[in-house]
Amino acid sequence: MAERILILHDDRMLDHINGPGHPERPDRVRAILRALHREPIEGLEWAQPQRATIEQVRRVHSIAHVDRIDMMKGKTARLDADTGISPGSTVAAYLAAGAGIQAVDALMTGACKRVYALVRPPGHHAERHHAMGFCLFNNIAIAAEHARLEHGVQRVLIVDFDVHHCNGTQQAFYKRNDVLVFSSHRYPFYPGTGWVDEIGEGEGRGYTVNIPLMAGMGNETVAAVYHALLPPIAEQFKPQLVLVSAGYDAHLYDPLGGLRMTEAGFGSLSGLLAEVADTYADGRLAYFLEGGYDLDALAQSTRACLTVMKGEDPPTVGEEHEQSARLLAQVRNCIAPYWLKPEDADDSGV
Repeated sequence: MAERILILHDDRMLDHINGPGHPERPDRVRAILRALHREPIEGLEWAQPQRATIEQVRRVHSIAHVDRIDMMKGKTARLDADTGISPGSTVAAYLAAGAGIQAVDALMTGACKRVYALVRPPGHHAERHHAMGFCLFNNIAIAAEHARLEHGVQRVLIVDFDVHHCNGTQQAFYKRNDVLVFSSHRYPFYPGTGWVDEIGEGEGRGYTVNIPLMAGMGNETVAAVYHALLPPIAEQFKPQLVLVSAGYDAHLYDPLGGLRMTEAGFGSLSGLLAEVADTYADGRLAYFLEGGYDLDALAQSTRACLTVMKGEDPPTVGEEHEQSARLLAQVRNCIAPYWLKPEDADDSGV
């Protein structure tokens, strides 16, 4: 069944400039926009997001961090070696966070079942107290908190397939069991987190699942691991909302990534994520743009995800056994005490 997809974008997010020659640049989103306008996808509906409020952002970030970003409005500065601020960055950051909030509102009110937040700056590295890794505010974490506090959502699944580990998102929910963070990423790699034994603390033990990929791994390995792990976990967790950090820097041609995924691989993952959302979350599925620095690969991979989100059959990728078997054994060894076989799980979760 074809689904409408709400695309949330505002051109003011292009005013965020990290600095000359920086890979996270406005041309990334422009490339996606050109591709979608050149070959339109039927069923896309465009809307401009509202800015998040300071109070909404402070649900995830400290007062000091939010005040620091506010004080940078209209200025040019560097927050760290990788992350810059330009005169338009503060407005862009609040719009990106607001797009996530608006995505959740659209899904939870039944306005649509698929949303793509075409945003920048990205968000998944931003931690509670500081920006890092090209990210100012953690857009997806702010959206998850909004879903919990304003819509009463009790179980949110966040999936992150960016090549870099989602350290900020993991930190936000590491001690909680209402948000399950499922991340695949290259390891060892920036930012240095995301090994299999990082599974959460306290009530959150088991609710962080990390899949560390070796350099050179591609579609087959990623698909095999996702298909083996995500469905049984989702069956027990029963998410009411599925949010996706969509980073395309795991693409074969990405200059920063070192993995070997293609558009077909991202499309295949999108098919599985749509299936999970349809099965457990009444179809509620939102994507948030994160990384991806080869412009053509970024645009075509985004397009591949959108076509599957709207209902086209996902691409098939070949089977892979040896590498995925070793990786699966590592991950399962860490999460086995928390995620039972589906037939052994009851309706209450883990």
